[in-house]
Amino acid sequence: MTTLILLRHGRSTANVSGVLAGRTPGVELDDKGREQAAKIVERLDTVPISAIVSSPMTRCRQTVAPLAAVRGLEPVIEDGLSEVDYGSWTGGELKDLAKEPLWKVVQAHPSAVVFPDGEGLAGMQARAVAAVRRHERLIAAEFGPNAVWVACSHGDVIKSVLADALATHLDNFQRIVVDTCSISVVSYTETRPFVGRVNDVGGDVAALVPPKPKEEGAQEQAQSSEAVVGGSTNA
Repeated sequence: MTTLILLRHGRSTANVSGVLAGRTPGVELDDKGREQAAKIVERLDTVPISAIVSSPMTRCRQTVAPLAAVRGLEPVIEDGLSEVDYGSWTGGELKDLAKEPLWKVVQAHPSAVVFPDGEGLAGMQARAVAAVRRHERLIAAEFGPNAVWVACSHGDVIKSVLADALATHLDNFQRIVVDTCSISVVSYTETRPFVGRVNDVGGDVAALVPPKPKEEGAQEQAQSSEAVVGGSTNA
């Protein structure tokens, strides 16, 4: 019904410090991250965006701020897209956390992971997918089935949403790469989602522009739930 652009926040001060920031307050974009956020405005210049949804974390708010300002949109803050609650791991150095027994489970069997004094990755996926689906319905109802919208979140959160859209188990989500300020695209239809892009950091975005109605005044049609036999229509 709608097309979702999943945007990971730009590079933060924690991304270059080797620390697991998690929900630590006040983690901001570094100079590179601010540059990435500005380039997102340029990349999406031709794409009509109906809504912007963001994790409440500062680095996500800062990432969407330039885009929201140019489009005249007020980002909707969604707790369901917040960073993983890593509990007592929050603020730890990754080189030290990698020595913990739980680290191997995070890598090989993430669906079984519950961080000490924090949340489980399965629970994180459930609340993130629920948030995306809820906003998808609201945006489709308000702006129509061809609406394009942006949701800015975090690496593990986006990977979990993509895993759901790909109908793959959460235990496979570590195989998905989501770099800072990359976009991944999911089109939601009546029966299933289609994943159009993953970890795109510079590709052409013309295909994200919704098609115009064939006749003026014609009712907007929802995207088909049928896959193209033989591959993409662009083949």
